[in-house]
Amino acid sequence: MFCNLSCRVALAFFLIVTLAAGPSTLAQEPPADLPPITIRTNSRLVMVDVVVTDKKGDPVTGLKAEDFTAEENGKKQKISVFVPPGAANKTAPTPPPPGVLSNHPENVSPAGVPTVLLLDANSQFKDQAYARSQMLKYVLEQGQSGRPMAVITLTDRLRVLQQFTSDPQILIAAIKSLRPEQPILQPGAPSPVSAAVGGGSSGRGEGPGGNVATMIANARAEVDSFANLQVGYLLERRTVITIEAMRNLARMLGGLPGRKNVVWLTADFPFDLHPEDRNMSDEELLGDLPSIRQKSVSTIAAGSLASQQREMHGQEIRDAEWQLASAGVAIYPVDIRGIMTTGIDVANTGTMQEIASETGGKAYTNQNDIKLGIALAASDEKASYSIGYYPDNKKWDGKYRTIKVKVAQGDTQVRHRKGYYAVDPTIAKGHNSEQDVSAALDVNAPATQISFMAQSKPTDPGKMRVIFLVDAHTLTAEDSGGSKKMNVTMYASVYDQNGKNLGTRTTKVDRAFDAATYQQILAKGMLVPIDMDIPAGGKELRLAVLDNKTGLIGTVAGPIGQ
Repeated sequence: MFCNLSCRVALAFFLIVTLAAGPSTLAQEPPADLPPITIRTNSRLVMVDVVVTDKKGDPVTGLKAEDFTAEENGKKQKISVFVPPGAANKTAPTPPPPGVLSNHPENVSPAGVPTVLLLDANSQFKDQAYARSQMLKYVLEQGQSGRPMAVITLTDRLRVLQQFTSDPQILIAAIKSLRPEQPILQPGAPSPVSAAVGGGSSGRGEGPGGNVATMIANARAEVDSFANLQVGYLLERRTVITIEAMRNLARMLGGLPGRKNVVWLTADFPFDLHPEDRNMSDEELLGDLPSIRQKSVSTIAAGSLASQQREMHGQEIRDAEWQLASAGVAIYPVDIRGIMTTGIDVANTGTMQEIASETGGKAYTNQNDIKLGIALAASDEKASYSIGYYPDNKKWDGKYRTIKVKVAQGDTQVRHRKGYYAVDPTIAKGHNSEQDVSAALDVNAPATQISFMAQSKPTDPGKMRVIFLVDAHTLTAEDSGGSKKMNVTMYASVYDQNGKNLGTRTTKVDRAFDAATYQQILAKGMLVPIDMDIPAGGKELRLAVLDNKTGLIGTVAGPIGQ
């Protein structure tokens, strides 16, 4: 592994390749027992997790690659990757050696299919409290199943309460630390109701006060208008917060192998994953949500405000959907309001169903025992096959592409994400990558899209050297006249004990490498040093690596001097 990093770093500096412009590169051999990581090139591999069950809902096992057929926009695709259930990482993570920071899969990836329990605190107090009790009940009942889970909460940002662990006592302690509170984003106050409006008066009063009713009606209209603006603002805030949460989930989970399940406990989502109008048939919706029978799907509408939000943030929503799909994340929305005694919120239920459908999860709504909704994700693990194909259509135009997977074996039920946006992974001109890095560093868990190790050592008093060792297999390499061009930025930031950034240093590798050098970088990695000051009060070192071509990010954090 990486046990003798100090001596290997010294050797690396001795053997370092001198570049005409930019930092030097070299690293150590990757561990021999790890599966190879697909090189990020212009070829796009589309991975689809397929849950196959029989009519009773029991897992169908023993299927082979030849039993599956994949179609994109109705055209059959060649299956290039096939992973059966149970083939996920079965080895417990090994911590890196002392003094080394790492977000490598072998250091952070749990044994088994990772499941995230995410409590959306932008729900009502009583709903949060009930969800918390159901989470505790589920963890207590699952006992020593060995299933790795993490506990996350969402307020105005994503916050990890507990990293992946299969120890129920640790999970229980993390869930107990959740303190239900009134949502940060409160809905607008209802308009005041006046007896003069809606009473017996016609609104044409007598005498000096004859216009009182009209004045009150006008005032109420102004209040309603203000309330609508307030509701619009809150919806806007929740939309932005939820989109950023989805991006951060993709960054956190993207580098971990296999399927990842996110059980999202919430009262509602502020948007669905399709900004444009895409209708689902009554049969499709009722097949997954048999408890909804009062209204036709054609009546599902998010309203004018939600429609405006979808239009305003359409591209961001498409990008979030693409990132979740690329990361292999399946979302299981669980409606924490339980059984709706005053009628089902069909619009919100449709949104939950849409998000589940587009990520390969399943929605759980209008039920009181919501711990069963949490169990849905766990039951899918035994029936989940992963297939991958390189699309025949190489035009990444941002349009939506449908996916349909069929299984040759009869009497089976097949569930998978319905499609994806063919988003060009190239960063759009004017995109603020610095903001993305800052958002990733603010999350108290590693981002794993780019894999790297790092070590910091003091040099002169008040100074240190940070050495990045990046797995080049997780970086984009473009063909450039027989060479391979890479464009990567490294960030080293020092924070105080209150989480305030005291200073950041960056360095960039932006150049083409000849074939021999590129192969060396692939085999040994990319080594980049950064020399920086240690500000007074600095307690924590947060590091990031950004692929400037695709916007993929890796992060890791630890105490100063490590």
